[in-house]
Amino acid sequence: MELPGLRTWVVFYLISFVVLLWAAFLSAQGVMLWVSLLLVIVIVGVNFVTVLNQLKAHAARLEFQRELTKDFERKSVEEEERKL
Repeated sequence: MELPGLRTWVVFYLISFVVLLWAAFLSAQGVMLWVSLLLVIVIVGVNFVTVLNQLKAHAARLEFQRELTKDFERKSVEEEERKL
């Protein structure tokens, strides 16, 4: 799968990792457990939706490419040589 803007993905997952570490710190301290649980749910949900949308976009791009190239025929090398 082609990923546009690899730097964007790296930053996105680094921020996600920092938020998850912060949520783990909050739950280890025993304070604001609901905040840490909410952070984990939000980060996992956003990551899931983002990856799902990327997979759908990739599938749509492949289908579009198939539609564009379905009527093209490849000629074999032998047919090209016969014409010469």
